[in-house]
Amino acid sequence: MNRKTLVLPAVVGLLAPVLAACGGSDGGSGGGDAIVVGTTDRFTATKEAPAPLDPAWAYDVGLWNILRQTQQTLMIQPRGDGEPVPEAAEQCGFTDTGNERYSCTLRDGLKFANGDAITAADVKYSIERAIAIQADTGVSSLLSTIDTVETQGDREVIFHLNTADATFPYKLSTPVAGIVDSDDYAKDKLREGFELSGSGPYTFKAETEGDELTKAVFTKNPNYKGTLTVNNDKVEMVSYADAETMGADIENGDIDVMTRAMTPDQIDELSKASGGAVDLVEVSGLEIRYLAFNTEAATVKNKAVRQAMAQLINRSELVSKVYGSQAEPLYSMVPATITGHSNSFFNEYGDPSVDKARALLQQANITTPVKLTLNYTTDHYGAAAKTEFEELQKQLNDSGLFDVDIKGTIWDKYREGQKKHEYDVFGMGWFPDFPDADSFIAPFLDKNNTLYSPYANSKIINTLIPESRREADRLSAADSLTEIQDIVAEDVPLLPLWQGKQYVATRDDITGTAYLLNSASSLQLWELGRGVSD
Repeated sequence: MNRKTLVLPAVVGLLAPVLAACGGSDGGSGGGDAIVVGTTDRFTATKEAPAPLDPAWAYDVGLWNILRQTQQTLMIQPRGDGEPVPEAAEQCGFTDTGNERYSCTLRDGLKFANGDAITAADVKYSIERAIAIQADTGVSSLLSTIDTVETQGDREVIFHLNTADATFPYKLSTPVAGIVDSDDYAKDKLREGFELSGSGPYTFKAETEGDELTKAVFTKNPNYKGTLTVNNDKVEMVSYADAETMGADIENGDIDVMTRAMTPDQIDELSKASGGAVDLVEVSGLEIRYLAFNTEAATVKNKAVRQAMAQLINRSELVSKVYGSQAEPLYSMVPATITGHSNSFFNEYGDPSVDKARALLQQANITTPVKLTLNYTTDHYGAAAKTEFEELQKQLNDSGLFDVDIKGTIWDKYREGQKKHEYDVFGMGWFPDFPDADSFIAPFLDKNNTLYSPYANSKIINTLIPESRREADRLSAADSLTEIQDIVAEDVPLLPLWQGKQYVATRDDITGTAYLLNSASSLQLWELGRGVSD
């Protein structure tokens, strides 16, 4: 029957280590037809982005959802919440008291999907390759605390860090740390197109039309050796141009699972329905949306303009009108469920106030109304993006202090335009690299940030981020993390808007959907199987 299933992350986190320990590629239901998963993520190989599936380049939740099925990493994020556990490694850990020397021992008998043996030298090659290529996506910044990589024999890899980094185990669970075969991946060149190989639970085959990946076919890897139980023989991921067509196909039984991004209306309808063959699964998620500023642009260079926007925007009204119960207002770049979160923007600005915003602009001698264009992408963060920006436009313009236009652009052009500083103000979304406050701070505020932002606060970069990374107990990092969030609320290089939940819809004969997504929005396709309809 049609029902709504709520996955409780606290329970998932408690169960994860026990379940992960039961791994191996055997077991599970397996067999039967391929399980077909729909997504509105679009995958293209263009002149600007010729190697979308190279682990040394990819830095996008959709691309990572492909790589995580095929590229094995030393560590892996478990079902739901929880700290990373060994995957290609048999064991890993810091071997010093300062969190600067991290050692991993590989599982015995690891092989790539083609049957070639994996040694510590392959791990060293893969990590050093990603660092050396320095792709313009900024993904190599996740490995920036690595000084040197050492091997001892065929199974031990030692990472010598240039600074303490308690988050390093998480970083080794991300696709940029995926183990690649030097026969397939050149040392100093990206692997172009949609070719992909590794040692993960699946092998990969791409079906394409022109420069676009239309279907990703994942077939169970017989040579896989790790912690995961693979519950199916084949999964096909189909890319849709819109959520409405995807929704029609799951109702008709043409696909089995529907993932990001469903529309708010689709989610609302599925949550209320009481019959049929499609189930809605809700997972507490860490997706955030925010506005970013080119702080050198003439229109927003004066931080009083940015502060006035922070003072005016009514997050509760925005969420209520556009996303309903599917999102919550966010007052920091760090979500409310993450250790180290602080409501810094609410502490700084309180409730929305036209009078306070006007005073900020007057004190800075800013002429009103301030003319701005808010930019957003039309095809990457769901169908509600336009409605969201229309509401932001209305709120700012109704104050009389701003004269705002909005402009939508397809993702490929949007991302390139953002890199080239073509937008003064632009909307972005973020799915964390891993569930830790560092993943909501460093990518935007550290050196070589992923937004190509000119904003650089020396105290954040040189003192506060390094301080926070020294603390293995993340509660002990709270002071440094709170100060970072307070600085962001004062300077407003970024303006957090909301934190969203995660949803998947499935035909009711599909099992394992409660664990299909982890807290970082990573797909775990190996969890899916076919069972008996309820």
